[in-house]
Amino acid sequence: MGSPSPSQLADTATSSGFEYIFPAIRGVQAGREFYVSMCPLRLIPKIFLFDEDELAPEVRAQRVLNKGRLPALTRYIVDNPDDYVFSALTASVDGEMHFEGISDSGVGMRAGQIRIPMAARFLINDGQHRRAAIEQALKENPDLGEETIAVVFFHDSGLARCQQMFADLNRHAVRPPRSIGVLYDHRDDLAIIARLLAMRCPVFKGHVEMESSTLAQRSRKLFTLSSVYYATQSLLQGLEIKKEKAQELAEHFWEAVDEVIPEWDLVRRRELAAAEVRKDYIHTHGIALHAIGRIGNTLLRSSEAPKVWKPKLIRLKSVDWTRTNTDWEGRALIGGRVSKSHQNLTLTVNYLRQHMKLRLSPEEQRVEDAYLRGDA
Repeated sequence: MGSPSPSQLADTATSSGFEYIFPAIRGVQAGREFYVSMCPLRLIPKIFLFDEDELAPEVRAQRVLNKGRLPALTRYIVDNPDDYVFSALTASVDGEMHFEGISDSGVGMRAGQIRIPMAARFLINDGQHRRAAIEQALKENPDLGEETIAVVFFHDSGLARCQQMFADLNRHAVRPPRSIGVLYDHRDDLAIIARLLAMRCPVFKGHVEMESSTLAQRSRKLFTLSSVYYATQSLLQGLEIKKEKAQELAEHFWEAVDEVIPEWDLVRRRELAAAEVRKDYIHTHGIALHAIGRIGNTLLRSSEAPKVWKPKLIRLKSVDWTRTNTDWEGRALIGGRVSKSHQNLTLTVNYLRQHMKLRLSPEEQRVEDAYLRGDA
């Protein structure tokens, strides 16, 4: 028995009038049969339903759809039609599933097609945001409808089982460190710039942790790739310049910063240990780099010419970056530990602006006033 091609699937599903027919491979997990198939994207919004948003959490099998995630997911598909990648959807089928193998013995027993009544209800256990993004992307580019996505079908064994499936599927999900995301991202121009800085810029070369977004206590690295990324993102924010010029500008800026923070050079000269510098100073931490990047953005907006902004960076020499400097407590530090919150970043930026005699923005002034009143 031959299986229908993916391009014929939607037509087969809608023309039968009684059932959907999916090419499938049969598997077994925990004693339960499940089926893996390929489904045309144009069929996804039509048959896969969301759990009702208005239901209370205890009677739903899914979390409420976070619509804020959809624009980025949708743009990812639409903007990368030749190389987007989506993992499989997982769905429970509230209805009968009848599997027909292509033979009665051997490997053919596991390959064939499943028949599912059109009256059956398909509930997504994993992938509801991918499903919603696919629906939006099809509105912008209907040609995507003939492409396929893998779908894993389980038989719906009731609410408790569906809820358990959701919990199990997400139990061990771990978001990869931001650093490795930057390392492997070839679409984001800023990620490319950050990688090149880490690999080529004398300030960072050999001293950037490329995978993890945290540094082990004994690490010989000074920075993480994610901190270089966010700091450079702040540095170049809003500057209308080409990628090549941005790369050059960023490298010149960080080299200028290096000249006013002597500890970085001492580590490169092996006169200080990286672990010792990270322990005693805050200027290698993400919050400090991010704040320096924001300060740099102010200088670059006034003039991209190094002869104009570079002399102003000399004022950073007056900053006491040591952890023992009590001015950092409540700004970059909370209880002696580095804090990465947005408020603490702003307070750190404010401190640097004051040393450099730069004006605070209205929002920065509001945060500063609250801090001085003891409200922060």
